[in-house]
Amino acid sequence: MLPIKPEQDIDLLVAELLKGRRGALAKALRLIDDEPVLGRQIAFKLHDGGQGAKILGITGNPGAGKSTVVDTLIAHCRSIGKTVAVLAIDPSSPFSGGAILGDRIRMNRHTLDDGVYIRSLATRGNLGGLSRSTFDSVRVLDAAGYDVILVETVGIGQDEVDIVRLADTTVLVMVPGMGDDIQAIKAGILEIADIFLINKADRDGVPDLERSLHTMLSLAPNPSSWEPQILKSVATQGEGIAELWASIGEHSDYLKSEEGADIRRQRAFEIFERLLDALLIEKGRERLSFDLDEMRQKFLREDLNPYAEIYNLAQTY
Repeated sequence: MLPIKPEQDIDLLVAELLKGRRGALAKALRLIDDEPVLGRQIAFKLHDGGQGAKILGITGNPGAGKSTVVDTLIAHCRSIGKTVAVLAIDPSSPFSGGAILGDRIRMNRHTLDDGVYIRSLATRGNLGGLSRSTFDSVRVLDAAGYDVILVETVGIGQDEVDIVRLADTTVLVMVPGMGDDIQAIKAGILEIADIFLINKADRDGVPDLERSLHTMLSLAPNPSSWEPQILKSVATQGEGIAELWASIGEHSDYLKSEEGADIRRQRAFEIFERLLDALLIEKGRERLSFDLDEMRQKFLREDLNPYAEIYNLAQTY
């Protein structure tokens, strides 16, 4: 566990980060992932440090080619002079709790590019497709001055809805022949996407998937004037990525409208709710006088009923 740092050390780290020091960025992201309390201190101190990065969420089922889409999207952004940061949310190792790093390995062609920063984050058991530290990490990357921040979710399908609370534009990557036409019907899937990207479009079944999406979108209520676009790509060959970037630009323009401003404000409130939950948990643990490690050892020594123990705590506090 990292030691708790004095306030002046956090201030110095934030100052170095705002100067664009890559070492400070790596250190801040490590603190955010390993020490949530310190991470929130860093994020709070950066509340006015945002540079207006375009935050893009890339989500979808495992095997849809999300990492390949991200890889080619990085290359496209670099070709037009944009700096890019990537947060690849990986499954947690069952032994260390760390990220398995599969997505980061697949993007290694950008490793030597100073205009690209790639970091894997472990889910650490979180549902919703994001890790607990993703929100704070995005704030740090924004303050570091990256033009585009790509957040690739872990790929858990129907539960993968947290990304809409974070990303400006969410791209749902789908693939023909894997049951995605059925998946599109499920609650929550249609609502998360601003853009549907049918990847591996050189396979059979693309018209069927496209037709299913159009049908579902026509039946689903749409409270905004933005019509989710349906695009096709073969990311392994770079096909359709320029069109995807153009569609992202159109959605960015929409977000500048009055209606888009309402969406941004709603997203800000949802992020506030997430931060509030984390704060309440932190303060609640501080108020409870028992030692959590001691309680864990007690559970290991004795056959205890967790519901009974929580009930007793509730009665005490």
